[in-house]
Amino acid sequence: MSSNINLIDSFQEFKDFKNIDRPTVITVLEEVFRSMVRRRYGTDENVDVIVNPDNGDLEIWRTRTVMEDGFSEDDELEIELAEATKFDPDLEVGDDYIEEITLESFGRRAILAARQTLVSKILELEKDEVFKKYKDREGELVLGEVYQIWKREILVLDEDGNELILPKSEQIPADYFNKGDNVRAVVLKVDMLNNNPKIIISRTAPAFLQRLFELEVPEIFDGLIIIKNIVREPGERAKVAVESYDDRIDPVGACVGMRGSRIHGIVRELRNENIDVINFTNNNNLYISRALSPAKISSIKLDEENKTAAVYLQPDQVSLAIGKGGHNIKLAGKLTGYEIDVYREQDDVEEDVDIDEFADEIDDWIIDELKRIGLDSAKSVLELSAEELIRRTDLEEDTVQEIIRILEAEFE
Repeated sequence: MSSNINLIDSFQEFKDFKNIDRPTVITVLEEVFRSMVRRRYGTDENVDVIVNPDNGDLEIWRTRTVMEDGFSEDDELEIELAEATKFDPDLEVGDDYIEEITLESFGRRAILAARQTLVSKILELEKDEVFKKYKDREGELVLGEVYQIWKREILVLDEDGNELILPKSEQIPADYFNKGDNVRAVVLKVDMLNNNPKIIISRTAPAFLQRLFELEVPEIFDGLIIIKNIVREPGERAKVAVESYDDRIDPVGACVGMRGSRIHGIVRELRNENIDVINFTNNNNLYISRALSPAKISSIKLDEENKTAAVYLQPDQVSLAIGKGGHNIKLAGKLTGYEIDVYREQDDVEEDVDIDEFADEIDDWIIDELKRIGLDSAKSVLELSAEELIRRTDLEEDTVQEIIRILEAEFE
């Protein structure tokens, strides 16, 4: 009918509502126009609001009972016979008089108010839907496109145009993005702030590494291999403890893949983060030993009550156990839940020690300078005088004295 308005087409905002299905929109439409009817007539109990779900056409029908003339008590629910027969001569007392209410009859101001209410309700509903959608996806992998780059965070848009925030603190140190780049991350946290959903995503969370393994290793996705624990120093090193429920499957081998084929893709995504995959075990001694790989452990003394472990290694294994920047021993402690202390194991205190074993006390460039002149062990350095060391290297006197002090302490 000409009086009907195609609401969904007339309200241009509808085309931008990405997360609301049409039945929900129809329900909101009906409620908005019922509210209009209530404001005009005081009740909507005798009114049918019909919105065509296919094209959005609106029909409003009002039903009143035909009463004898002079006996109508409520004009909103009843109509006198004389009035009703003007529109339908066949009507009798007790019949239902049904009339169509056109949208135009509400007046321009009421229609504009309804439109504003409708858009507001749909926007609010859409925000709720986005919040619920991502709240249920916390810990899951998402893919988005970089839309805006700021100093402290990056704005990422998902495939539906929803805004995701990637803070600097949740980026891998080596991450570098340009506008338009695709970004993979996990949903870290979802909050509702000032009635707007705030979705924080992360590339540094252990869950991100877990989801990448699930993508690359079918046995993990299928549940044949379980990831027991993941610890990370984002961009530097990660340790992953895995366990297989099928004795025929080597969990570490499956995660690494032939010639590292499976893990290489994960390492690239994590900006060359070193990943150690180890077999989980309930044997704490063995678990700690595996966690400290690639170092080879001589012996371990556990204090179960205080959750500490004294680990003894040959001198050439100490630096491997500690790792660059101390990351290896730190992550091993987090993985196993023990505070780990490393000790050099020596049967003969006069035994020589490889100069590389002092990497945690002497800078790498100084060790390289000593090696350059053929000094690759502690005793080979101590055999030369301070003056000779200064003459043969580019090292300052204070530096040489500090080196001698450190090396002599090893043999005291």
